[in-house]
Formats: sequence, C-alpha cells, structure tokens
Amino acid sequence: MRFLAKLRLAWKFRGPLIAVALVEKGNHTHNFTHATHKPLVMRNLKIVTRSLLRFSGEEPLPLTETAWDPATNALICSFGPSESRATIELKRLHYTRNGAEERLENIASWDAPCPLPSLTHDSVLSLQHFSDTATSCLILAGGDIVLVRENPLANEELVEIVGSVDAGISAAAWSPDEELLAITTLADTLLLMSRDIENIASINLAPEDVNVSNHVSVGWGKKETQFKGKRARALQDPTVPESVDEGVLSALDDRSVTISWRGDGAYFAVSKVDEDRRRMIRVYSREGQLDSVSEPVDGLEGALSWRPSGNLIAGVKRSSDKMEVVFFERNGLRHGQFDLRLSQESLDELKMPLALKWNSDSSVLAVAYPDKVQLWTMSNYHYYLKQELPFQEASTKPIACTWHAEKPLALAISTADALQILEYASTVAAGSTVPPNDFGMIASIDGLTLKLTPLRLANVPPPMALQTLSLESVPVDVALSKSGTRLAILSNCELAVYALDMHKRPIPKPVPVWRSDALKDYSPRHVAFFGNESIHVLIDNWDEEEAFLWRSEGTDVVPHGPIMETENVSSLLSSVDHSAIYTEFQNGALHQVDMTEDMSPQTPLVQKLPTFCAEVQVAHVEGQVLAFGLTKSGILYANDRVLARNCTSFVVTSAHLIFTTTQHLLKFVHLSTAEELEVPADEPQKDERCRSIERGAKLVAVMPTVYSVVLQMPRGNLETIYPRALVLAAIRRNIEAEQYDEAFLTCRNQRVDMNILHDHDPERFMANIEKIVIQIKKIEHIDLLLAQLRDEDVSETMYKETLKAKELDTKSHLSQDKIANKVNRICDTFLAVLEQSQYKDVHLQNIITAHVSKVPPALENGLEMIGRLQAIQDPLTDKAAEHICFLADVNQLYDTSLGLYNLDLTLLIAQQSQKDPREYLPHLQSLQDMSTLRRQFTIDDQLGRRAKALLHLRDLQVFDEVLEYVQKHALYSEALSIYHYDTSRLKEIMRFYADHLSANNNHKEAALAYEFLDDYSSAWPCYRSANLWREALSSATLAGVSEEELVSIASSLAEGLTESKDYLSASNLTLDYLSDLPSAARLLCRGCHFAEAIRIVTLRRQSDLLTSVIDPALVERSAE
Repeated sequence: MRFLAKLRLAWKFRGPLIAVALVEKGNHTHNFTHATHKPLVMRNLKIVTRSLLRFSGEEPLPLTETAWDPATNALICSFGPSESRATIELKRLHYTRNGAEERLENIASWDAPCPLPSLTHDSVLSLQHFSDTATSCLILAGGDIVLVRENPLANEELVEIVGSVDAGISAAAWSPDEELLAITTLADTLLLMSRDIENIASINLAPEDVNVSNHVSVGWGKKETQFKGKRARALQDPTVPESVDEGVLSALDDRSVTISWRGDGAYFAVSKVDEDRRRMIRVYSREGQLDSVSEPVDGLEGALSWRPSGNLIAGVKRSSDKMEVVFFERNGLRHGQFDLRLSQESLDELKMPLALKWNSDSSVLAVAYPDKVQLWTMSNYHYYLKQELPFQEASTKPIACTWHAEKPLALAISTADALQILEYASTVAAGSTVPPNDFGMIASIDGLTLKLTPLRLANVPPPMALQTLSLESVPVDVALSKSGTRLAILSNCELAVYALDMHKRPIPKPVPVWRSDALKDYSPRHVAFFGNESIHVLIDNWDEEEAFLWRSEGTDVVPHGPIMETENVSSLLSSVDHSAIYTEFQNGALHQVDMTEDMSPQTPLVQKLPTFCAEVQVAHVEGQVLAFGLTKSGILYANDRVLARNCTSFVVTSAHLIFTTTQHLLKFVHLSTAEELEVPADEPQKDERCRSIERGAKLVAVMPTVYSVVLQMPRGNLETIYPRALVLAAIRRNIEAEQYDEAFLTCRNQRVDMNILHDHDPERFMANIEKIVIQIKKIEHIDLLLAQLRDEDVSETMYKETLKAKELDTKSHLSQDKIANKVNRICDTFLAVLEQSQYKDVHLQNIITAHVSKVPPALENGLEMIGRLQAIQDPLTDKAAEHICFLADVNQLYDTSLGLYNLDLTLLIAQQSQKDPREYLPHLQSLQDMSTLRRQFTIDDQLGRRAKALLHLRDLQVFDEVLEYVQKHALYSEALSIYHYDTSRLKEIMRFYADHLSANNNHKEAALAYEFLDDYSSAWPCYRSANLWREALSSATLAGVSEEELVSIASSLAEGLTESKDYLSASNLTLDYLSDLPSAARLLCRGCHFAEAIRIVTLRRQSDLLTSVIDPALVERSAE
C-alpha cells in the first residue's frame, strides 16, 4: 500500500477529515443518576455466552487490540505488527457464527514500519471503532494515527494516515462520547484532539504540576522523631495514620503511561512517572485544564481505570507483602482500597504490572494479570472475587480486556494468540424452592471462599455468612441438589461435591464427598443437578467448536457427548423440581437432555422463547413444560407469552411465579398453563398478590414452607418479608391437610384474620372441631380463635383475590343465613365438644369464652356456670370470674349477675371490678336482708326489668303497691295480663288504664276501656274527642242522655264533620238525628254527592228541594 509522505511536525493531520456525527449510542452517554442493574453480593456472575479462539498459521501476527462494534455486536481485531512482520491486519470477528472462515472477516491489511529507531517494531496502543461511520481508528506507538474505512467513497482511501506525532506516542484514549482523543507523547506532552483530529490543546506534563493540589500531611512525622511514651498508641487518634506515603516508586514499575476517561467524558486521568521518582495521577478537564493531582502513594503502578459512574479512580499499589487496588477521588485524595489476596509465592512470581478496566455500568472491575483475568464486584463496602478467567499460556504483558459499551456484562479478553469472548448474567445460586427442601440456601462466590447461608434458618447479613467454605481454586459455577444435601462446586481445575446436613443443629460444615480433576484440561461453564445425586456439567473446549456435556458416575465425571445443534448453547439448568435437565441456546430454544442415552446426549426441543433470555427457570405444570425467561431489557416471558416488560428479578416455586418490577412492586402469579397465567395489576392496596417493596430491591430467595421472601437492597443488605399471597397459600394448604394447629399459628404470627380457618372450608371446619381442640391445645389459643369470630365470609371479602380463578369457580360459598348465624353456630359446636367430660375441666375457660363470644353475648349462661362452680367451692371460681370480666364489660356483668338473684356471684364479680366496696357492699347487704320476693322485686326494679318486678309484687300480694307501681311505670298491659282471671282487680286496673289513656289523649283506646267497664258516660266524650260520631252517639244513647242533650251532641258532631269536610257523614248525622232534610241535602251537594241528595229528597216527597237546593248547587259546581 502506498503511503503519502509524513510531514515531520510535532503533530499534524493530512487527507480527508473524518465527518463529525453527533450520534447517541446506547450507553456511550452516561448519566450518573441512571439506575443500573448492578450485580449484588448474593448473586454470582454466570457465563451465558463464551467463544474460545486460537490464532495460528505460518508466521501469525499477534492479536494486539480489540474493539466492540455495538451496531453489529461484532469484535474488531487488529493483528500485528510484530518484530518479524511490520504488517497490520484489521479483521471483524463474528463470534456467534460457526466455522473459522465465517467468523473472521478481513477489513484491511497494510504495512506499518516503525518510524522511531528507538522501537524494534511499531505497536497498536488504541483501537476505536466508530459504528455510525463504519470506521476504525488505530493509534500507533510510532506516532501514526490511522483511519480505516470499511465502506470508503470513491474519493476516499481504505486506509489513511490522518495524523502523526513526530516524537512518538506513549498512550491514547478516546472519550466515551467518541468526540475527543487524549494522547500523551514520548516528549511528555499531552495532546487533546477532536474526532476530526484537530488540535484542541497541547499541555506539557511538568513535575511542577504536583503543586496544583496542596495535600496537607496529617501524619505524625518520621518515626525517629515520634514520642512513643507509655500508652501512646492507645491515645493516638485512630483517624490519623501512623505514617504517610511519600510516593516511593515501585521497583517493578514499567514507566508506562495510562489514560482513562470518566463515564460522562467531562474529565480524564493520566498516570505517569515524573523524573523517575514518583508516579502521579493527573486529572484534566475536557478542555485540557489541570484539575488535580493524586496524593503520594508508595508502590503505585501504572494501572488506571476511572469508574464510569465517576466517583472513584482505580489504581494498583504493590507492597512487599501484598498487592492492592487503591481508589482516588477526583481531587486526588485516597478513598479506600481492597486486597487482591495474592499469596506470598504468587506475589514474588508476579514481576509484571497489572491492568484495570471497569465495565460500562460500574458494577464489575476487571483485574488483568499476564495469565488470567479476575472479575470483582462490590457491595456493602466489601469486594468479591466472582470470576477468574485463566489462559493456558502466560502473556508477556497483562491480558487485554475490552468491555462492551452497551452490554455491561459482555467482554473480550485476549493474548497474542488466544481470545475469549464472554457474556455474563448476574444470577443467584440458590437451593430448591419446593417444600420441604426450601431452606433458602444461597451460595455466594468470593474468590477462594464460598459463602453459604440457609436464609430459612439464619438470615446472616452480607458480607458475612453462616458458613465459609475454603476452596483450592475460584469457582466458576455452583449448584445445589433437590433435597439440599449435596453441593457441587465447579472450577477450572476440578469438580468438588460436598455433603450438607440442614437438619442437625448447629448446622455442621460441608463435608467433602468426592472430587474429580477430569475437567482440568477444559473450560467448564455450568453444573446442574438431576435429583439428588446425578450431576451434569457443561464445558467448552479450545480445540472444538461444540460444547460438551459430562455427567457423574460414582465419584467421577465422564463425557456424555457433544451437543450437536446448529445454534450455540448458552446454559445448562435444572427444572424447579430437579426432575429434568435443560439446555438453552442463543436463539431462545429450550431443549431437554435425555438421561437414558449413553452416547451423544439427545436434546429434543421442548419450548422456544421469543428471544434469548439470560435467566431461565423451568416448571412442570399440569403436564406442560412452563419456561420462564428474563431478558436483560426486563421482559419476562412464559413460553412465548409476555408477562411483564419491567421485570428486574424472578423466582419460580412449585405454586407461584414471583417477580419484582421497576415500579418497586413484588408480584405473585399462581402457576397454571401459560395461557391462564394471571398477572395482578399494580394495585398493592387492593390485591394481596401485589406488594410494594423498597426501590431497587431484588429477589434472593423464596421459602414457601415459612412463607417468606428475602430481598436484597441496592446497598447490599437483606430484608425478609412475609407476603400475604405466600402466607395465605400456606394457611390453605394446612387447612386442606387438616393441620389446624399450623394454620392457627400462621394466622396468629402473621396477623391474618382467623375467620379464614372456618371460611376457607366451612364443612371441614365444623366436622373437625374436636380435632381443632386437640391440635391447638393451648387454652389461650382457643380463646383467641373464638374471640375473633364474626359474621362475615372473609374468603369472599378480604382474601378473595389470592385464589386461582378456577378455584374461585369451584369453591362452595356460605349462604346469607349461614353467614348471619356463623358465630353462634361455631360457638355452639365448640360448647358441645368442650362440655364433654374429658374436656370440661381443662377447657373451662374456653367454655366461658364460647358463651361470651356469641352474638349477642350469652352472659347469663357464662355467669350461671361460674355460679355453679362457686356453689361447690371450686378453686377455679376466681379464675373463671376474672376471665369473664376480661372478656366483657364488668358493669354489664355486675347487672347480669344481679339479675340472676345470686348475691354471692354478684359480690365475686364486683370484687373483680373497679367499683368502690363502700358502694356495693352496703347495697348487697341491704338486698341480703330482704325477703326473697322483695329482694327479687328490688333487683328487677333497679335493673329496669319492670315486668318481672311486677310479677314479684303480685306474688307478694300487695295490690296497693301493684297499683302504685303500675301507675308509676305505666305497666297497664302487663298488669292486665297478670290479673286476667281476677275480675275485680282487672276492672280496677282497667279503670286506671282508661284514665291514663284519656289523660294521654288516646281517646279511642280510653273509650274502649270505658266500654269494657260499662261506663258509657265516660266513653262517649272520648269517642267524640276521637271524632268517632257513630260510637259517640251510640254510647251517649246507652248512657241514657236526654233527647235535648243528644241533639246537642249530634249538632256539635255535625259541625265538626262539616269542618273536616266529611260531608257524607255530616249529612247522615243531620238527617238521622236532627231530621233536617234541607241541611242534609246541602251537605251532600257540598260533597258532590248529588245522586244521594236527589235520592233522599225524592224519598221523602220533597221535590221542591230539587229546585231550591240541588239545582243551585249544580250550577255553582259547574261554574267552578
């Protein structure tokens, strides 16, 4: 290829410029407040995609740099130059394709001689791909800036040198928004260029830059000048370090320069050794303004990576006994560190510097060694080593690590002749969720330790754990068996199986059962259990394109065969009940592994998810395979159906799908066929299947046996909750199994309305009352159950929505009559059981409670029972009285006991109350001094029971008192009933009753009473007052009034009837008693009774009244 002559300038560009395109791409523009799906401490990094490639051939060029193309999800690779071949080849790697020829696609190749005599050959320092223009930019150590266009125009070159730095380049890095290029030269100059390779700033890296940040030393000076008196250490301020670093250079520092940008592109950091004395990190703004420099740190090396979220700058510090990743703030001050946990032997052998690289969402830090890459995560201020990716041959420099810009957990790691492309998912290694083996066992990987916590037995907060298992190598994957008694730990060196005992207390440490190193020459990926003993392992091989399945036989693992499918396999997983093993492929297909085949494993297709899901769980429901998958974008599938588009985590149990959403809700879906799954609405106030949770919380474990859910907050702490959906499901299971003691305790502990014990299955409850008494046993618990009963069907009101739809259709409902009488019916049934001889003495308190719990309370029955105990001087009398006073109002009990005429019982109740003895003792004594009937009368009178008091007076045979009492309290009806057969006294009472009615203007009733007494003289005025003219005139006639007085009475009644416009009655009275035909005719005409008026006129042969009375009335009426 022909190159144009380079212009020897400090830097310059030539040729066509790169077109500037302002394109927002995925995660390239970082927002510091953006919520990211960070891996949590209880989660592990699980491989879901892996490609292993080796590069060979005649004089192969070394792989020097890689860059992701987010638009095509391909990897751009630069090969060369090397000392033997001054050539650079740029290729596109489609790692998801099969076959080496189909994977690698040549982009360009050109000669690249090194212009600097100080270098044996040129090298690629930076490779950046611009997806919007399909171009790649390579920065070479010799000083050239090369642009490669994949689709050049007619007037453009495929490969073009668009600029060069004469002094050579020591480091280069593009900003995250791809608009700025930072370059450091071998002449200690920092250059800032635009995407068009136009110079923006040129800054000299001078030793005087250290004065920008005046870091104040707060140490205690040199050791020899420190006073070490008695108790000096105890008096020392713990916040002040004993010594202060001076920036001593590491003996193994390679003097390299590193540049790293902050996620938003506003600042970048440069790590460089100044005057061969101290390594210093300079922080520059986007405009090239020096913002700060780091404080001195002894042993600081060249590794540098600014966390994209912006809060920390990571570097590496080497000491004589350890290596640490140290953090700096933007102002240059130290902000914590963590140990890389190297043994002394490994530390002595490590003579090369390390490299650091944060992923795009700041959740994972990659630490690159010459022979391996470690992936670290942080939670609760503790750093966890989650994965270690070894290479078979060590490189001469730290392994190159390139994170995907839009897929936070996808990365490419490479050496000169090998490349690994991996994508991870953040998943929980948890035990079974099927009762009774749902111990909530969580296995968290942390380097050479595995942290085990059975959350059902011990909710130990991270970073602590109930048990810590020491390992010989970093695990790749962990699996637990169906019963939780076996633990399989898969690492790059071996498969180790441990025995667990969840039933012994305290829980013993896991015991090794067997281990096998048969996989040491392969790259293991996943391990899964089939049942309790059978183990399957998914492995990759550097020499084969297919993935392989291995399985356990006895105490070893043997090959099961390759997975012969066109698509690449993603993961190996067990079903929820561990009854089957499945493999998921990159196209979303789910295949079941045939366990009967001894040769190559057959994997028939059982389900096909619409797209690849990083997390998959499989359940068997009604003979159907139900596959739940969660994509990294938050779409939750059930087979091919979309259940939610905002899911953040999920767990499947034998009865429920449980998931969290971005709206901070926890939802429960009852398992059924995929078409019948019902997802509750976002209504936590109305539906028990939906519950609000803390912002950002994710599911860790679900334990249906103890109806609990463990969530992990973004800051790392655990919270255990007891959702109503799980609690009610457990209660219903216990009721259907007739385990009423478990159901009762669950209701009591979780504050569930205890009416559900009856309402869920009323017939079963009523048929098992005796069993309930035997199971619950404790008297106070039975009391609590009886006291909470009410006439309501809670299975139709409070807890209706938590049942499956088909269960709601088939469930029997209580009729309204049964609901209205529910409490009394249950209490009567309990009484029938408790009053049996074998229960009566022990459950006396429950018998009283059953009486008082009725609606209305049967207080008399309860008090009568206490009275019987008191009569036989039972020692339980006082306790029974105290209990009934606790259940009911003591004043009401006092009155009720008085009403039983049992003064001893009344005294006992009064002693349990707050009444003043000076009040009730004299009162009771006065009652005691009376005769029986007088005492009963006095008590009933005081209690307002007048009818009963009247009976006692009758029995006392004091009729004068009876009359006085009847008149005082108007008990005439009761008195008449009592003396119904005593005619003389009956009439006497009736006389008082009639007078009482008359005085109270009950004239009709008074008249009737007088008529009963044959007192017509008193009856007719009452009838007249009641406007009953017929009865009044009849009574007056019977009373023997004179003819004149009768006419007077009739006249007054007629006037009253006329005023009340009862003209017909008035005319009849006028005609019959006053013999006034004209007036009667006029009254009939006024009432429009013309026909009747004509009839009576003609009947009496007075036709002249037709013209004188009736015709004028007709004319008058017609005029109206």
